[in-house]
Amino acid sequence: MPGDILHACRTGPIANVVLGAAYRASMARLVGGWQIVEMDLWDRDAIDLLGPAFIEFRADGTGSFRFIAVEGYLDFRHDERVAGARVEFTWEGDDEGSPVSGRGSAELQPDGSLCGRIFFHLGDDSGFRAVADASC
Repeated sequence: MPGDILHACRTGPIANVVLGAAYRASMARLVGGWQIVEMDLWDRDAIDLLGPAFIEFRADGTGSFRFIAVEGYLDFRHDERVAGARVEFTWEGDDEGSPVSGRGSAELQPDGSLCGRIFFHLGDDSGFRAVADASC
């Protein structure tokens, strides 16, 4: 089966070193703070309701975000199906005092911006674009 071959190719000390280096290089470009500057469903005033909207990825595979009245904490993984800096994440948080959760993805673009999509469990989803922000 193709899955077995792929799995077999990803095991062993040499594969671990190669995949580890590729993973670290890819993730190093994503780790840090990103200011969300656009979203599909909301205008900039709404996005920044509680302060500048952001999403942040930490080196330990966790992160956080805020936009409108939503604040969340995320757990992300490098998406191995895609070459380059792309992550998928699950998240949970708060929307005006109500618990919310969902999933999402983000991918580094050639221009250095970050584009992705955030999904609310049993609710809306919106694309977003973010730019690197050292102050996050």
